[in-house]
Amino acid sequence: MTAPKALTYDAFVALATADPAVVGLVLKGSRAHQGMTTEHSDHDLYVVLDDDRETNLSRFAGHRTTELDLVIVGLHEFRGTSGVPGFDRYALARGRVVLDRLDGGIARILAGKALLRIEEAFQGADKWLDAYSNSLYRSVKNARDGHAFACRLDAADSIRFLFELLFALDRRPRPFNKYLEWELARFPLPGWDSAELLDAADRISATGDVSTRRRLFAKVEAAARRAGHGAVLDAWGEDLHLMRPQ
Repeated sequence: MTAPKALTYDAFVALATADPAVVGLVLKGSRAHQGMTTEHSDHDLYVVLDDDRETNLSRFAGHRTTELDLVIVGLHEFRGTSGVPGFDRYALARGRVVLDRLDGGIARILAGKALLRIEEAFQGADKWLDAYSNSLYRSVKNARDGHAFACRLDAADSIRFLFELLFALDRRPRPFNKYLEWELARFPLPGWDSAELLDAADRISATGDVSTRRRLFAKVEAAARRAGHGAVLDAWGEDLHLMRPQ
């Protein structure tokens, strides 16, 4: 007996397009990022369904192969947050609309996911600023006390929190590491030189260089205070002196 053929992306898109219950198709991942596709790239596709219609396509929920990964979700869930995991917010923000039966409604939903709410962004920036400061402080202390390995680990942690912070300050979801250079090359963070920022992040992650971290912290502190997050920094008291340029 011949094994059934695996469902291809093109075949599924044809099925979905012919089904009136499907109101939107959104391609995310490397195939939605120009220049990022490789021979190993699959197709990650969100399938958005009309909540008031029935469809046989629901049988493909959870479908996952090396060719095609499907997420099938109702329109109400897709509009909100319960149907979209937080880690997918950036992916959808840069997703490519394949089908939009809502006269641009799917595209507007994606645009909404690309912009954090004001309060959401402010609270997130508070949290990430404190986490960044904590990792930076621990890393500099470890360097001072001769714990080189711990210094580099904490330095690498601080870079993760730094990018969460900087994107929150711009009310944007943070990209996956894979797309960080891609994102900053096309959509720079206001007030930051993308090449310089990435170079500093690379050097800090690799070596834990203290002088680079302190210079970077000075810029971060200024940006955070301008955005109204001074209270988070002030809570560190005299420990700030260890983080600042000497």
